[in-house]
Amino acid sequence: MKAVIYARYSSDNQREESIEGQLRDCMQYAEYNDIQIVGSYIDRALSAKTDNRPNFQKMIKDSAKRLFDVIIVWKLDRFARNRFDSAYYKNILKKNGVRVVSAKEIISEGAEGIILESVLEGYAEYYSVELAEKVTRGMTDNALKAMSNGGITPLGYYLDDEQHLQIDESKAPFVKEIFQRFADGEMIKTIIADMNARGVGMTVRMKKKPGKKPYTKPLGYNNVRRMLSNRKYIGEYRFKDIVLEGAIPVIIDKDLFEKVQKRIEVNTRAPAIHKAEDEYLLTTHLYCGKCKAMMIGDSGTGKKGTVYHYYKCANAKKTHSCDKKTINKDLIENAVIKAVMAKIMNDDLMEQLSYKLYDIQMQSSTILPALQQQLADVESGIDNMLNAIQQGIVLDSTKKRLSDLENRKRELEIEIAQEQIKRPVLTREQIHFGLTKFRKLDLSTQKGKQTLIDGFVNTIYLFDDYAIITCNYKDGEEKITFEDIENSELGAFIKEQKNKPEQGCSDLFAFGDPYGNRTHVTTVKG
Repeated sequence: MKAVIYARYSSDNQREESIEGQLRDCMQYAEYNDIQIVGSYIDRALSAKTDNRPNFQKMIKDSAKRLFDVIIVWKLDRFARNRFDSAYYKNILKKNGVRVVSAKEIISEGAEGIILESVLEGYAEYYSVELAEKVTRGMTDNALKAMSNGGITPLGYYLDDEQHLQIDESKAPFVKEIFQRFADGEMIKTIIADMNARGVGMTVRMKKKPGKKPYTKPLGYNNVRRMLSNRKYIGEYRFKDIVLEGAIPVIIDKDLFEKVQKRIEVNTRAPAIHKAEDEYLLTTHLYCGKCKAMMIGDSGTGKKGTVYHYYKCANAKKTHSCDKKTINKDLIENAVIKAVMAKIMNDDLMEQLSYKLYDIQMQSSTILPALQQQLADVESGIDNMLNAIQQGIVLDSTKKRLSDLENRKRELEIEIAQEQIKRPVLTREQIHFGLTKFRKLDLSTQKGKQTLIDGFVNTIYLFDDYAIITCNYKDGEEKITFEDIENSELGAFIKEQKNKPEQGCSDLFAFGDPYGNRTHVTTVKG
């Protein structure tokens, strides 16, 4: 009689059920019963709750070849913990002339053996369900205490001895940077490339190999995409129906998090943003003037093999519910670039914008003035204490109060320095310089054009004979015909910029908010 051994284990905590132990006992059973072992099928760290086990399925398939008569398992629960699966696969094996025997369970081949086998299989299924319930109950208890239930620890956190997430001060700044850069309009792939070049990645700890040191795994697109939607960063703990606010130390403030979610939503509605982000400059900016749907980048091939690029209304493309005509990609992009560059070359406008942006900056900066006021109050308190000492009022409480004020002064000075680094306050001259840097963008490159558009353009509503360009600042209205655009000197201007020694691209001072109010209107009319 020929037999094969099937062995399986689902966790590292098993001992006698380990693969080696199972094989040893099965070999002893075969030797005692004069059975010839012709092979073995092993599934490591896979549960018997599912039949999706590669070597198990291979064994069932090989049984049809009549290469063996018996399958020896350590115990029946190694074969299956589900009565339906057990009955189903045993029926297949029976048709192929193969039966399953247990090395550690004595089961007769008569009617009572069938009953005992059913009892053992039922107990295995009961044990599996009970174990799942215990695990779920334990995970629920952990969740109510905001303890980790396993999985990958998010970048910027570490697990303390009590399995609570704590901020990793060495990694948290990178998380803030990723969120801010994405909110400011940068593409995920460029953020990833920069982070990986700087050695920032996910720390992987080999739990199954305690002696092995952790290593850093480079960030991938899915890592960052999941990170940007992870509500743990705003202090929210979630497990099934359990939601605990403020249960995790906060890394990202809610305003920034919501801004990131809005941009993710915009990208989701823009089907061409990932496949054509390097080609279609106006994706997420260009909308159909008729139905208000987003216009997406598309292309087509002519009879002679020439590829044509254009923008098409999403409703016209998907549902045919809009009759908006397509527009040539280069034509509309050049129109927008020319309109924006005309504004940037206007010295008076740049001067006005620099004043307005400076005022907005000072109005929005609330933390730094508050810290500076606290510092002034503390310094005033120190002066009062020194005056009291000079007048002979020297008490233990006076010395303690002076010491506390000195310590608080040092703390405030550090906080102010950190805030100034994190949120630098620019002078009006610095803002004006930053705005004029847009004039030196290399418009012969995709990056230069994209920086210009993202910095100044909010939305563009395209009609059949004109376009309404809405910029990120308040100004008048301008009309430009498409004929003027086609005959413009934009191409010559781009070549001139490319040949300048000061060419380059800097988006350091890009300030356009794609989610803000649309106030400036420029009309491009044909």
